Amino acid sequence: MKRFKMPSAFTILFAIIIVVAILTHIVPAGQYDYVDPEAAKKEPIPGTYHPVDPNPQGIGDIIMAPVKGFYDAVDVALFVIVIGGFLGIVMKTGAIDAGIAEVTRRLKGREKWMIPILMIFFGLGGTTYGMAEETIAFYPLLLPVFIAAGYDSITAASVILLGAGVGVLGSTVNPFATGIASGFAGISIGEGIGLRLLILIVGELATILFVMRYAERVRKDPTKSLVYDMMEDNKKHFLSQRKADEFPELTGRRKFILFLFALTFIIMVFGVIPFEDIGITAIPTLWWWFGELTALFLVSAIVIGLIAGLNEKELVSAFVDGARDLLGVALIIGVSRGITVVMNAGNITDTVLNLGERTLSQTGSAPFAILTYLFYIPLSFLIPSTSGLATLSMPIMAPLGDFANVARHIVITAYQSASGIVNLITPTSAVVMGGLAIARIPYNKWIKHVWKLLVILMIIIIAALSFGVLVG
Repeated sequence: MKRFKMPSAFTILFAIIIVVAILTHIVPAGQYDYVDPEAAKKEPIPGTYHPVDPNPQGIGDIIMAPVKGFYDAVDVALFVIVIGGFLGIVMKTGAIDAGIAEVTRRLKGREKWMIPILMIFFGLGGTTYGMAEETIAFYPLLLPVFIAAGYDSITAASVILLGAGVGVLGSTVNPFATGIASGFAGISIGEGIGLRLLILIVGELATILFVMRYAERVRKDPTKSLVYDMMEDNKKHFLSQRKADEFPELTGRRKFILFLFALTFIIMVFGVIPFEDIGITAIPTLWWWFGELTALFLVSAIVIGLIAGLNEKELVSAFVDGARDLLGVALIIGVSRGITVVMNAGNITDTVLNLGERTLSQTGSAPFAILTYLFYIPLSFLIPSTSGLATLSMPIMAPLGDFANVARHIVITAYQSASGIVNLITPTSAVVMGGLAIARIPYNKWIKHVWKLLVILMIIIIAALSFGVLVG
């Protein structure tokens, strides 16, 4: 009997398109009146739902759905591709690798303090640009360092995987989670940044304390290690393969590139925060959207490439290679959007909203926020693509928040927090399984290690969402 293998996100999403098309033949058609039907943020007016003529979708509509979806989401898809090119050039310069390697070198002999410093470093990568696959390169560097200092492979893997993972969970401006979700919710990526920052700081702090406590316990008594039976073998394996010297040197030029990298995200945050909406008139609101953000990262990529000394061919090649790495994400956005295209064309989107409106009339704002978070956890297992999940769900979930008097940015925070926590353990993630494989950690041992932390993080997130609803 063949072992069941989870299908790819493309297969799952296309299957959902087919199911939704079938539902257009069954579910009653209906529509709401909207405050402004042409606005990016379409707000349905409660109590205005009314039946309309059905428009069942056929095979031709199913085939065209991903194509129309890509047209609908072309601004977001292009943004993702350009971000990929930007990251490709930054990674080509070696600045990020050099920065982390330099921290490791400077703290040699004081490995205890490497844990919080590196986790903060990885967390910043996670919260700003969704650092995930990039972390794989650091396992060969950090595993020998921590094992030589008397820790175990779980400590090293925790610093990398949990540091970056909790950063993604608390995404403040991560374009692949917060950015895409905000776009399809029709709000600025700057809305709700305070709440997400709260989750990031408290979550990362709790995780650092969790890892440091485990690491110190192992250092004092190696038998407390969850991989104690592999410790001697791991020492032979990792300490004979030190690769710290393979990382580039942190030169003055690379320091300046890291500064420009950070500055790009700072400018992005400034460009998208609606200062006027929060009563700050002394600072101009730029009202940037995906077009302006795409141009920002394109210009920044070129500037960083030129400062790094890349010639024209190297710069273009690095940009194209980086863009190619995220082409799959852009295509997933198109396929996901195809689901919304079929629902809208079949006039059943508002029927689903009406069902939610009637259900939510029995719940309060805080319960809705918490239920949304819990709803997204199994959905994140089913659809492991963060961007695909945002594209698929936000056109429905964001307006549902309007009915429950819950701000749309709280719905986005619930989504990204649930997706982020699942991506710390999901066996369908190449980042999780690849990292554990390099660190030689059995999957069941990893689950045993992190399950208590997951409970702590869930409590933090639920408390933060409740607080967010309370303060509006």
